[in-house]
Amino acid sequence: MSRNAEIFQEAQRLIPGGVNSPVRAFRGVPIDPPIIKRGRGASIWDEDGNEYIDYVGSWGPLILGHAPTEVIEYVKILLADGTSFGAPTEMENNIAAEIIKLVPSIELVRMVNSGTEATMSAVRLARGFTGRNKIIKFEGCYHGHGDSFLIKAGSGALTLGQPDSPGVPAGLASETLVAQYNDLTSVQALMNEYGDDIAAVIVEPVAGNMGTVPPAEGFLKGLRSLCDNNDSVLIFDEVMTGFRVAPGGAQELYGITPDLTTLGKIIGGGFPVGAYGGKNEIMEQISPLGPVYQAGTLSGNPIAMAAGYKTLQILQQPNTYQQLEETTATLVAGMEDNLKSAGVPAQINRVGSMFCQYFSENPVTNFQQASQANRDQFNSYFVQMIREGIYLAPSPFEAGFVSLSHRAADIEKTLDAHRKALEHL
Repeated sequence: MSRNAEIFQEAQRLIPGGVNSPVRAFRGVPIDPPIIKRGRGASIWDEDGNEYIDYVGSWGPLILGHAPTEVIEYVKILLADGTSFGAPTEMENNIAAEIIKLVPSIELVRMVNSGTEATMSAVRLARGFTGRNKIIKFEGCYHGHGDSFLIKAGSGALTLGQPDSPGVPAGLASETLVAQYNDLTSVQALMNEYGDDIAAVIVEPVAGNMGTVPPAEGFLKGLRSLCDNNDSVLIFDEVMTGFRVAPGGAQELYGITPDLTTLGKIIGGGFPVGAYGGKNEIMEQISPLGPVYQAGTLSGNPIAMAAGYKTLQILQQPNTYQQLEETTATLVAGMEDNLKSAGVPAQINRVGSMFCQYFSENPVTNFQQASQANRDQFNSYFVQMIREGIYLAPSPFEAGFVSLSHRAADIEKTLDAHRKALEHL
């Protein structure tokens, strides 16, 4: 038995399903997850010594690649002074100042421990600020595992939400309304019916959890107008897109200003972290300034803050985002050429250094279209790519990520593997 198989067998005895992080994904593909031992640059190695070029990047945070020297050395210095205090440190000020400088809409920011905490806290704050109960989310957008977000659309695109997981009370689910991504008409209909009780609209400005789905022309601007007209809070979930698609996130890229923004992933530099921020008048409702309670012992952990601070500093160096754009564009163009040569019908969506390939003859602009892609083809493709040494998300509904560590040789090897994998379909 291989070392990978041995460890995973033991994991299944100790951990539900044998996994903690990729809970949503690996049961969908006909292969056990490789057990990762180490990472460096654009590559990871499993317990059997197999090397993979990595396009998961810990599900998005590792925009610099694995174990970047500057971040590691910076964190080592601070580790000698302690790991956690549950009390203020100057490093919290440093990263807060960087976030406020980079993200146009954020005037005050509160640090938390995960993207899920950030979105849960932002929704509670929006409800407290408006005195309203209901929120609108979009089918296919993922905002973490908070009860308010584990809601499916039910029988139609416009509906009171139905629980998508046991343990979510039906009464709470009824406070979440589900609309169709990239469809302003569906949002307007919900506003017309429930407007006086809609506290917030929460959206991934670039959907990254049904693959990669960019906003249609005018969609985000329309959401801004609808929220303004209804006195509802517009929340951009930029846990994935923050500092990924532009220094100021998707709101900078598309020129739309939300009321609240949730962040995570990149701002931790590989450590667990989350944050939410926005206008002073809303953020001042959080305790201890206001009545909306939120706290966490490890929030603002100095090691996570240090790693994130150093990461944001590196990202502000010249040509960083140009390099990400060019590398990802080269990868996607090569994939499109391979698909055309192989005669395989597929769509590739890309925004900056986020991308996704759908085995579908039709464009993908929402969850319903994403769900119609050929999963059997994806599963076969995924297994072949793993065998060729390319590590992708084990789900057709997850984005891929390019880092600053991906080099021309990595892209060339990836495209060669891609061509070979298509031959097996």
